[in-house]
Amino acid sequence: MKIPKILIVDDEAPARQRLMTLLSDIQADCPTSVLGEAENAMSALDQLASLQPDILLLDVQMPGMSGIELAQHLARHQAGFRPPSIIFVTAYDEFAVKAFEVHALDYLMKPVRASRLQDAIRRAAEQIRDGHPAALPLAGENAITRRKHFSVLERGRILLVPVTEVLFLKAEQKYVTLHTSQREYLVEESLTSIETELGDLLVRVHRNALVTRAAISGVERAVQVVDAEAGQEKASESWQVIVSGAAERLPISRRQWPVIKALVRV
Repeated sequence: MKIPKILIVDDEAPARQRLMTLLSDIQADCPTSVLGEAENAMSALDQLASLQPDILLLDVQMPGMSGIELAQHLARHQAGFRPPSIIFVTAYDEFAVKAFEVHALDYLMKPVRASRLQDAIRRAAEQIRDGHPAALPLAGENAITRRKHFSVLERGRILLVPVTEVLFLKAEQKYVTLHTSQREYLVEESLTSIETELGDLLVRVHRNALVTRAAISGVERAVQVVDAEAGQEKASESWQVIVSGAAERLPISRRQWPVIKALVRV
């Protein structure tokens, strides 16, 4: 049987060392290979593509990004490698429901007993042997922890874009582009699902665009020349939203105009 490869993710060095000791203690009956350690979720994301572990021993409460949110990002993206089985290791029992909503294999409470760790790793090894998917589709955006980042698959890596840096998102052909003041990214989610989750932070200005409410600095009139019948042209007046930090103006649909008008008090 293939020996499972493990990455340990915990912000506390003593906790990581404790897991290393337990893995050493059960090595004879449950052989594993520890690829490395990460002190936070973002560091773990940086290592995943190169190390490609079979199992993450993952803490829940960590600065910057929780283990639950890391699991959500892995569930959204395959990132060019098979996502690892996730075994949460935590001192808090209140996150168990959320952990299993992101399809964690197990949820171990600190201080972890060697027998419980061994059982969890054996189950993960069986998944690997049987070829079962390690990460399944998310149970539903409303059921899981609200994100603090968008995850973007780029060149085989998962990049994180803080929600607070997003100016607007646009649906263009088959893709959704996420725009910040620095650059744009392609995201593999629909505007509808993003709006459902972050509707208090984002507002729809058009069927193909969501704008961060706090980034709306005003609106302006726009005159467009449109084709009329018989090949003639006529002017059509509309409104566009001004987004702070972005040069692009986004058209406002008639349906959404009352909503945007109330936000900017035209």
